[in-house]
Amino acid sequence: MTDSAKPTLMVVDGHSLAYRAFFALPVENFTTKDNQHTNAIYGFLSMLVNLIKAEKPTHMAIAFDTSRHSFRTEEYPEYKATRSETPGEFKGQIPLLQDCLAAMSIPVLTQEGIEADDILATLAKQGSEQGYDVLVVSGDRDTIQLVNDDVTLLYPLVQGVSQLKRYDPVTVQERYGVRPEQYPDIAALVGETSDNLPGVPKVGEKTAVKWLTQFGSLDELLARAGEIKGVVGGNLREHIEDVRRNRRLNRLLNDVELPVTPAELIVRPIDAQGVRDIFARLEFRTLLPRVFEAVGAPDEPAHDEPAVAVPEPVESSAAELAAWLGEQQGEVGLLLTLVGGAITRVGAATETELRECSWGPETAHALTAWLESDAPKVLNDAKPQVKALLRDGIRLGGLAHDTLLAGWLMRPSFPDKTLAHLVGRYLDEKLPEADPTQLVPETDGATPSQEAWFTLRTAAAIREAMPASVAAVLGDIELPAVIALADMESAGVAVSHDVLSTFSGELLARTDVLAAEAFALVGREFNLGSPKQLQEVLFEDLQLPKTRKTKTGYSTDAAVLAYLQDTHPHPFLALLLQHREATKLRQIIESLDAAIGDDHRIHTTYVQTGSQTGRLSSTDPNLQNIPVRTEESRRIRSAFQVGEGYEALLTADYSQIEMRIMAHLSGDPGLIEAFNSGEDLHRFVGARVFGVEPEEVTSAMRTKVKAMSYGLVYGLSAFGLSKQLRIEQSEAKQLMLEYFARFGAVRDYLRASVMQAKEDGYTETIFGRRRPFPDLASPNRVLRENAERAALNAPIQGSAADIMKIALNRIHADLRERGLTSRALLQIHDELVVEVSAGEWDEVEGIVRDRMAGAAELTVPLDVQVGRGRDWNEAAH
Repeated sequence: MTDSAKPTLMVVDGHSLAYRAFFALPVENFTTKDNQHTNAIYGFLSMLVNLIKAEKPTHMAIAFDTSRHSFRTEEYPEYKATRSETPGEFKGQIPLLQDCLAAMSIPVLTQEGIEADDILATLAKQGSEQGYDVLVVSGDRDTIQLVNDDVTLLYPLVQGVSQLKRYDPVTVQERYGVRPEQYPDIAALVGETSDNLPGVPKVGEKTAVKWLTQFGSLDELLARAGEIKGVVGGNLREHIEDVRRNRRLNRLLNDVELPVTPAELIVRPIDAQGVRDIFARLEFRTLLPRVFEAVGAPDEPAHDEPAVAVPEPVESSAAELAAWLGEQQGEVGLLLTLVGGAITRVGAATETELRECSWGPETAHALTAWLESDAPKVLNDAKPQVKALLRDGIRLGGLAHDTLLAGWLMRPSFPDKTLAHLVGRYLDEKLPEADPTQLVPETDGATPSQEAWFTLRTAAAIREAMPASVAAVLGDIELPAVIALADMESAGVAVSHDVLSTFSGELLARTDVLAAEAFALVGREFNLGSPKQLQEVLFEDLQLPKTRKTKTGYSTDAAVLAYLQDTHPHPFLALLLQHREATKLRQIIESLDAAIGDDHRIHTTYVQTGSQTGRLSSTDPNLQNIPVRTEESRRIRSAFQVGEGYEALLTADYSQIEMRIMAHLSGDPGLIEAFNSGEDLHRFVGARVFGVEPEEVTSAMRTKVKAMSYGLVYGLSAFGLSKQLRIEQSEAKQLMLEYFARFGAVRDYLRASVMQAKEDGYTETIFGRRRPFPDLASPNRVLRENAERAALNAPIQGSAADIMKIALNRIHADLRERGLTSRALLQIHDELVVEVSAGEWDEVEGIVRDRMAGAAELTVPLDVQVGRGRDWNEAAH
């Protein structure tokens, strides 16, 4: 067999190289939103992808150590004992790395009591004997002994794993002056600091090579040790047993019983969707296409052909399409093709027939009756299409299913973003799509009616997989919200350019003054926005304590500087933080000002699928980032004004809704009594916790129990509470003990909710919304504890989101059914803003109060606060 025809077996020391990757990449730059560190995983996979692409192995495996205990530590307990403790940020990354490798269909090999190098040695020997070219990838020098004519070592050149040096027999001889199998003899004489194997004093690599060359082998050298003259000769004879022990320990085992043979390590196709899922979880966006390219897999999963042939669409006139739609008795898949927000074509489908036509005034007129009827319609990503119809004066009725929303409810942590992904997941088919990179695509994409057909079939598949409680959330909460939110987005909210620009100018002047004062303190001008220049000022000029190390120096982010100001106050830090806050506010104002349309209104877009809990987010512009309850927030909110033709803005929000849900779910008598008595919650709780009368609860006491109450909802620890309140951890722990002693049902509920989530694999809101938590069973402690904290909060925050949507849907429906022209404009956090027409205030206020208070039947009342004003700030309550 020629070398070119020989298969290539690549075996990798997983732990060694992951550890190197950990130190090569800055840990703070690789952290997920759940605070999982990923730098070792990212660095290792980047190296592996490059190797696969360059070496094109036909067979592959990754070996990992199981622990520091092995047969070597049994003989010599001090073996590797001097190695520092594994960094906390590294712990937990190996199981996740192994999850990635599993998705990539790469075998992972471990064996109790055996080190990864011994697995590599065994596979290298077997591969060499069975006709493979073997590549050993390791950062452990002991693997040099494995090199021969059939085995090549790829060894990291420097700290990290980005550059690997190839060692074949010639390279080893050139570098060390001995044959590869003799390298352990050098190590036995010199010692291995990293393994805590002491060598012969005053014997270095050159002396060891000279002796081995002179005597031919280590055994011969030791047998004739008496011939070595001088101090080193005496040292050798004194430490001869250390040398023999070192050689026993650094000899790699090549006869380990493994569960697989080299032939069984053949490279297999990756699990494309599995890779997408784990990479999404780890937030590896740029690495994903590199993996697909390296393994030669398409960046889209391969799917079966449709179970039934895709019907050919029938081009119809507006009248023909209207007549056909009027004849249908069941659900119809519907797709409106949008270009720049305007409808250009319409496609409709049943299970067997497809119809479509171009859109225009004639089509709009012909289809209005059916579109506005209760005839059941199935769409994908319905809201943009609903808004487009509103622009043409048509209100969609009969929305029976939205596959994008349904897919999100099924997988809120990793929702599918497109119909193509949904089709792949639920039908295991591929939606025909034209290649957008080709000027003249080789394949045609699906037509509008064909997309509608796929949507209809996907909806049926999702329904079959969807639990009844989740189906109820879709039908009773999310689908009605599509219509309400489309109306709100279309209406927009009137915003004053003059108010925003005036405030922006004031902030600009404030930043100039703050910058001048900061420059005066330092004695020179510099760029306050430059991290590099800021580091020089903070840590060199002002000699402030250095912060967390980053790739580019030391951290200067807001949280770190705020902590530095707390622990080492300095006038410059105060000015810098004020400057940053003013700059951030100005950026928010400028984004709002830029979003004001020709109608003098801002039309934000609400994202239903933007959170895992069900809470809405907004974009273009983001209204959720407007500060709350500060002087600056009031200035910004004063720019949101009642529109022309309307009388006032009504604002309404829930008081302490999450704590009320906590009282309901826990059934705690104390919390229920507090809400039902109408007393101030935190004063009531403070009286119980501190053992005083309510009127004796000080503001400091109230602050502590408020932080405690809300902290429990978010899984706050005693450490977190102490940091938040700036008290000793022992005091925080005692506060928690006192709290739970008096509100024991809260503690029992929190414990039981996590245990139930571990058993079920998900949490559930009052209304049946589910949030899966696979990491509750993870061996990764960081992931598991993050999941436990999130599982505490999910039912409470999710129920609050459900209640707010239910209230919004019912208010929106009531306003229309009663023929009122008042309209809901904004839903931000737990607050609703309604634009009220002249003469309709009393009726609108009654609707809002009734619908919000009655959105859920809890054991405690839902308290609603209502305000009125000509602008959002004035209407605050």
